[in-house]
Amino acid sequence: MDNFIFQNPVKLIMGRGMISRLSEEIPADKRVMITFGGGSVKKNGVYDQVKEALKNHFTVEFWGIEPNPSIETLRKAIALGKEEKVDYLLAVGGGSVIDGTKLISAGLLYDGDAWDLVLAGRPVTHTVPLATVLTLPATGSEMNSGAVISRHETKEKYPFYSNYPLFSILDPEVTFTLPPHQVACGIADTFVHVMEQYMTTPGQSRVMDRWAEGILQTLMEIAPKIRENQHDYQLMSDFMLSATMALNGFIAMGVSQDWATHMIGHELTALHGLTHGHTLVIVFPGTLRVLRKAKGDKILQYGERVLGITSGSRDERIDEAIRRTEEFFRSLGLTTRLSEEGIGMETIDEIERRFNERGVRYGENEDVTGAVAKEILKSSL
Repeated sequence: MDNFIFQNPVKLIMGRGMISRLSEEIPADKRVMITFGGGSVKKNGVYDQVKEALKNHFTVEFWGIEPNPSIETLRKAIALGKEEKVDYLLAVGGGSVIDGTKLISAGLLYDGDAWDLVLAGRPVTHTVPLATVLTLPATGSEMNSGAVISRHETKEKYPFYSNYPLFSILDPEVTFTLPPHQVACGIADTFVHVMEQYMTTPGQSRVMDRWAEGILQTLMEIAPKIRENQHDYQLMSDFMLSATMALNGFIAMGVSQDWATHMIGHELTALHGLTHGHTLVIVFPGTLRVLRKAKGDKILQYGERVLGITSGSRDERIDEAIRRTEEFFRSLGLTTRLSEEGIGMETIDEIERRFNERGVRYGENEDVTGAVAKEILKSSL
């Protein structure tokens, strides 16, 4: 295990009815801007719960943070926040709303264009306090300091880091009315988040391995049951907590990480608008196919411990583990090939060009160059 320093300051408030605690958690003298997505919170009762809890607070609302939040939209939110002298932010939504609000929290205290903060590539620590009410489990943004911000003008999408939320409220009941496709993408996103931290080098940490494997097993167990009954409180609780625990730093302590699949997936979203979780299920099996030699020992461990694959030659077991992983993604109702989404070599060549232009090398061994990304995508056609 490598040396590490770990701290996660987020207060997690989980359970039915917990949105009412907003009035206790946010100081009464704060000028709060509440950020939202497209309006589903008005249909599922979350909006009414939030407004009731904050009825004695000063609040201003900003609507319209889209999936894969764009700098173009966030600039408007920052302008509104500055105009209203906002000194507290509450993100009510899924990962995109929370991600976007993280940039808003930095942009409110920055004199220039907030896109500069994204391009700088450095964590921003001078921010307005932020809290969240999570409505769509997937990204883990409610308990980490990361975000991903897009720029529509140039079809770019980059990671951004600022401060952690002060607290996050997770009520599983708010997930009951989510569209099944969003739930499927959320499960997929969570699964690959774990894999990016687990599917690297064996023997680094028994604790991290078993913890990651437990989340993977949980997701595979509950996914078909959720597709049958999305109103099961216990199932959705396990889903919600799995998504949070997958990317709050807990399973990353002292181990190497990959993230090549995510970086390739971000390009697919930027170029074609595919939902983030959906891009991952297309790319990740291809990552395993192309990097099977380097990742072979860990694929075998995953196959045995998570999938129960114990017979056959080494190559046969690796093949079966990859096949069953892709099969799991398809069982969620998601396509797993680029060709199924009408994406071909033109896009693959453009992603290779972008990687080469930036001179990037991803993966735990820093071996995923533009050329390797191209092979991964060709394997995913």
